[in-house]
Amino acid sequence: MHQEVGQPTCRRNGTTSSDSGCVNTNNTNGCRAVTNDLKALKSNGEDKVETVVKLKKQISLLQSVAIIVGIIIGSGIFVSPVGILTNVKSVGMSCVMWAVCGLFSGLCALCYAELGASIPQSGGEYIYIKRAFGDFPGFLCLWINFIIICPVGIAASSLIFATYVLKPLFPDCEPPASALRLLAALIVTLLVSLNCVNVNWSAKFQVVITSCKLCALFMIIIIGFIWIGKGDVDNFKDSFTDSDFSAGSIAIAFYSGFWAFGGWSYLNFLTEELIEPHKNLPRAIVISITIVTVVYLVANIAYFAVLTPSEMLASSAVAVTFSDQTFPLLSSVTPVLIAVSVMGSINGNSLSMSRLFMTGAEQNHLPGIISMIHVKQLTPAPSLVVIMALTLLMQSFEEIFYLIELMGFGFSVVLTCVFAGQIYLRYREPELARPIKLPIALPVCLLGASLVILTLTVYQKPNESLLGILFIATGAPVYVVFVYWENKPQLVQRKIRSFMVLLQKMLFVCPSDAKSVQL
Repeated sequence: MHQEVGQPTCRRNGTTSSDSGCVNTNNTNGCRAVTNDLKALKSNGEDKVETVVKLKKQISLLQSVAIIVGIIIGSGIFVSPVGILTNVKSVGMSCVMWAVCGLFSGLCALCYAELGASIPQSGGEYIYIKRAFGDFPGFLCLWINFIIICPVGIAASSLIFATYVLKPLFPDCEPPASALRLLAALIVTLLVSLNCVNVNWSAKFQVVITSCKLCALFMIIIIGFIWIGKGDVDNFKDSFTDSDFSAGSIAIAFYSGFWAFGGWSYLNFLTEELIEPHKNLPRAIVISITIVTVVYLVANIAYFAVLTPSEMLASSAVAVTFSDQTFPLLSSVTPVLIAVSVMGSINGNSLSMSRLFMTGAEQNHLPGIISMIHVKQLTPAPSLVVIMALTLLMQSFEEIFYLIELMGFGFSVVLTCVFAGQIYLRYREPELARPIKLPIALPVCLLGASLVILTLTVYQKPNESLLGILFIATGAPVYVVFVYWENKPQLVQRKIRSFMVLLQKMLFVCPSDAKSVQL
């Protein structure tokens, strides 16, 4: 047997971790322990485990599109697609705003495509902000995702999933809270386990789920257009009557619509696993945003063909009300379709966010164990386990849906920093190869728009925004103690090292980019 394992590198200063005081210090001890386990596999008849311990480039264009569409289309379009209608008041103006929000999201996604093609490294906005503005701003971006955006988003989605699965079983009352949390924890555990076992299986599962949710939406669209064909077009007569054209209402409607497209940036977290990322990343983004924009717009037209604006505003689940008035037999199936749609969002979030945290650990901004990869399955198992633990913790909070409000503020801050960083990199690194190069006016305009979105977020939700600022500020002492302070006492370093080796042996993982683990 021959084994050669590369020593992990501290990305901040380019030295090996054993020389720098990195969190990954002496991970070779853990690798030796894993090597002993590999020998045991050899003795059990397994001739070869894997020649290289690193993530594979195995996500195709179709799977990339499925990941983005699956993350964006969650429960919102089925449950409460009325954020825009509430503010602009009319059917016609509502449809116009859906189209405008889709176009704006597409332009934002194109800027991310330029950055992703120019900086072909997993990590997305975290890597872009770190490269533009330095270590500490990059860490704060990671911190926002680590403690707010990822765990809160997945926890809330899992509880929505559980609610719609159990709803048919409790038609006359609310499902028990304990049953909701147990089922929510179960679905998160199952999907994280799937991602730990095989990336390709997870990506294929995402294709299936995305196909199911698109089929459900197409069913709604077909029924709606059948109603239009029968002459039920009363809601479209004088469709702009009673429209609220005030700047404040339009701005808030735009704000609501923009968040309905949230998730288009997540594919950038997976850049290193995409097949031909310089080609497939921008293609996937353009195709996905186009699909979602068209589906959202046409689905709303279908809703308006059957339901009046007042009925939509009064409904607790628009798709269920739509089914009640068209084909009542579908009403019992609709909650299941909503649950399946939410399941796709959970899977896509787990798949993409695990790569963000893995990249953060490689940059010495999270514990080194999170950067490691399962030796046999070649998946970021430690990162996925951390996501599962944080999500289960968030599920335990009674006010989980209050924490969701923090996500909007956090992403607004990140989005503003990304566009500012893109403009800054144009001047600081003009020689950087850019397979896609957009006119500089586009990120400048989007920076202005993102500042407006951030201002609206603070205006709409001042208390949540203040709490968001406090959450972000907690990243400063964490950065100083765990990242900036490298020369920790030897006793502390030994304890950390021993604990990391124990985790390595338990999870059967090694640092990414190990030279070879060949039997």
